[in-house]
Amino acid sequence: MTAPTGPRRIDELGALRAVVEGTAGETGQPFFAALVSNLARTLDTHGAWVTEYDEERRRLRALAFWFGGTWIDGFEYDITGTPCERAVDEARLVHVPDRLLELYQGNPDVATLAGMVSYLGVPLLGEQRRVIGHLGVVDVRPLQRDERMLALFEVFAVRALAEIRRLRLEAELREREDKLARLVGSAMDGIIELDSELQVTLMNVAAERVFGCSTERIRGERFTLLLTAEAQGKLVTMIRQLDQYPEGQRSLWIGGGLMARRLDGSEFAAEATLSRFDMRRRPFYTLILRNVDDRLEAERQIERLTAQTEYLREEIKSQHNFDAIVGESPEIMRVLRDVERVAPTDASVLITGETGTGKELVARAIHNASARKDKPLITVNCAAVPASLIESEFFGHERGAFTGATQRREGRFQIADTGTIFLDEIGDLPVDLQGKLLRVLQEGEFEPVGSSRTRRVDVRVLAATNCDLERAVRDGRFREDLFYRLNVFPLRLPPLRERGDDVVRIAEAMIRTLAPTKGPAAETLSEDDRACLRSYAWPGNVRELRNVIERALITCRGGPLRLGGVLPTGAALAGVGAPPAAPDRTGPVTVEELKRFERENLVRALEACRWRIGGPEGAAYRLGTKPSTLRSRMAALGISRPEREP
Repeated sequence: MTAPTGPRRIDELGALRAVVEGTAGETGQPFFAALVSNLARTLDTHGAWVTEYDEERRRLRALAFWFGGTWIDGFEYDITGTPCERAVDEARLVHVPDRLLELYQGNPDVATLAGMVSYLGVPLLGEQRRVIGHLGVVDVRPLQRDERMLALFEVFAVRALAEIRRLRLEAELREREDKLARLVGSAMDGIIELDSELQVTLMNVAAERVFGCSTERIRGERFTLLLTAEAQGKLVTMIRQLDQYPEGQRSLWIGGGLMARRLDGSEFAAEATLSRFDMRRRPFYTLILRNVDDRLEAERQIERLTAQTEYLREEIKSQHNFDAIVGESPEIMRVLRDVERVAPTDASVLITGETGTGKELVARAIHNASARKDKPLITVNCAAVPASLIESEFFGHERGAFTGATQRREGRFQIADTGTIFLDEIGDLPVDLQGKLLRVLQEGEFEPVGSSRTRRVDVRVLAATNCDLERAVRDGRFREDLFYRLNVFPLRLPPLRERGDDVVRIAEAMIRTLAPTKGPAAETLSEDDRACLRSYAWPGNVRELRNVIERALITCRGGPLRLGGVLPTGAALAGVGAPPAAPDRTGPVTVEELKRFERENLVRALEACRWRIGGPEGAAYRLGTKPSTLRSRMAALGISRPEREP
């Protein structure tokens, strides 16, 4: 490139006019473009640029770069090995009048400026003299030092620095506003801004959620629309009080909170704070609300989960006989079919049967087959809780509700919410509590002891009893309306003596379960043991059977299992009428004696049924066994129908 010749012409007045007029109406990128083009024209140079400095990367990024009559976009370079490095590091104006490329030939970015021989640059300094930018010019001719030129160059630098600082302040302001918006928007508490007329000017997301409306819907409306009449007067009083406070102290708690109202008309209690700020000589108020119901519900949920945890720990400590119902008799199969029918519903079930027939086991089977199986099953033994404490056990109590109530406690119904509650021995429930239980069943609501706040629950109720509730109703010991509310689906569990060979099946299952903990594994039950099991009446049902099996496992000492020696002396045999008298002695009965008892009992049963075996009037039905089983026992014991006399 051939270097131009001739002196530079610098019109100082024209230059100043160009700086003012060329940039007066511009900001940002248009401002920088006008600035550098006027700079190159004023100083009569081949190129000019203004850049922003990245201190961490030590790079300059062009905000505008005018070079040889055209614009260069996206120009960015490392200052290492350039004259700009001296200007940045030494924070001063640097002037290279000639031989530019010879002096700085090591930097590839400088090499792109082929033909340039002179340079003039100055750092743009921000706060604490930190470099935030750079202004420079280059030319294809030597650039001799001229004080007028340097003075004009400094004027352009001042203008460039002012615009960069303005843009940075704007960016910081936008960032602060964005952070403030995010801070307000992400807050858990509702934040509402009100003007001097108490009209809503702003609501955050939490406030929109708690009031059930958008800012656009409520902006311009008086906030009193969202308060009860009492709370409206309270807020106005608080604002008047706040207006009397000196500036810098205009904030206060609203004692007792406010009763707020959603657009759908529902109300909720809220803790609240109020503050005032002024803008353009106009007062504005900031109201921060926290839904107390949400906090109380969270606390109740924590208490409920804690109570559930404690309850489950107690359940784990307790021992349940089996995790399945054992049996194949028609009676137990009927029960299982009924369980299958009623489990998917939410109907109340009243389970009746003698003690030890497995009422709780059936209740668990109903729960585990229901839609609530993933929710808690809570058991309450109504006979085991003192009458004075059963209301607290059911519904919970507040702290100080009665002597000894040192802390708040959740009741069983609250713990069972969304799940199932099993009320065992419901016939022992005090009459004065039966009405409150009826209300829970019908309305799904109750009040804890010592509280006036109504709680709502969704609980399925299963109840069990071994007494005659209908007789209790007639005697006035049980409410008739509660009985019918519980007895939606009655389930009667047959006693063990009516289940035929199920007693043998259950005993074998118990042996498999208990043998590892009560002694070595026992042999398979002998025919004599099976006969003992079938012959005994089992007044305690499965619970008594378990005790007998445990005693037999303990006493067998690794030898054969013998049940005859552990059955009660003078054991009642299953059959009709009173059993034969036991031998007049102490000690366990022998197997031969049990066989004799069984034979005599079967003969008495057959005689009572006129030797009919099958059918509803037959002895097998009366004895709770199958006709084939009865015929087999008759053959084993040598029983046959006597021939009729001629």
